Amino acid sequence: MTGSEASPTFRLAYVPGVTPAKWVRIWNERLPDVPLVLVPVAAADASDVLRRGEADAGLVRLPVDRTFLSAIPLYTEATVVVAPKDHVVTAAEEVSLDELADEVVLHPLDDVLDWQQPPGEPAFERPATTEDAVEHVASGIGILYVPQSLARLHHRKDLTYRTVVDAPQSDVALSWPEDATTELVEDFIGIVRGRTVNSTRGRTPTPPQPKTKAKRAETPARRKPAAGKSTGGRTGNTGKNARGSSGGAKGTKRGKPRGR
Repeated sequence: MTGSEASPTFRLAYVPGVTPAKWVRIWNERLPDVPLVLVPVAAADASDVLRRGEADAGLVRLPVDRTFLSAIPLYTEATVVVAPKDHVVTAAEEVSLDELADEVVLHPLDDVLDWQQPPGEPAFERPATTEDAVEHVASGIGILYVPQSLARLHHRKDLTYRTVVDAPQSDVALSWPEDATTELVEDFIGIVRGRTVNSTRGRTPTPPQPKTKAKRAETPARRKPAAGKSTGGRTGNTGKNARGSSGGAKGTKRGKPRGR
């Protein structure tokens, strides 16, 4: 099923560490008739899942193949170091890579940070997954660099983490096949960008209400005569009479009758 008019279901892929709950809640409020189906995928598989059409869009980690996929960056995650609770790293709130240069560093095969090899002494072998690497940290084998959300996802009571100020960071983005920008994809873009339900970019915006003119009073005020007009005669705006003379008809002024 795809997010189209023929099949009104929207499938959203998401990678470990990303929490789509807020956007899913807004979707359910705005489009209750279109179910949103969450599709969990490994970070390395996200682009292939979108390319094969197994999801309509995905919350993924950059980079992605921009020749096929569109992407809108959403936020950047801080990188942290995961270590046992009694490790020296816990003495500070933030650390640098130089301070950890002598540590054995675990580098899982599904690492999402942009480096070939993290600084420090490499472990004897690379764990298959980040989850496996966390287990190795708990066993005292070494430390691990991950985005903060993955440290929270794989949290253990015997481990802690601290921010690494100069490590590469991970960018999270909304991505979808460029040639499959459906109306439902546009709806979800609007949600993650914070558009309101009445946005003009939305699929079903609320039409603007026509403005209504204020009603005039039922009893109009009496019109006053214009200046220079007589209410009893037919005169123009210049005060001239019907014969075109100003003031009055020439030679028509009446005086007292002469006595005979």
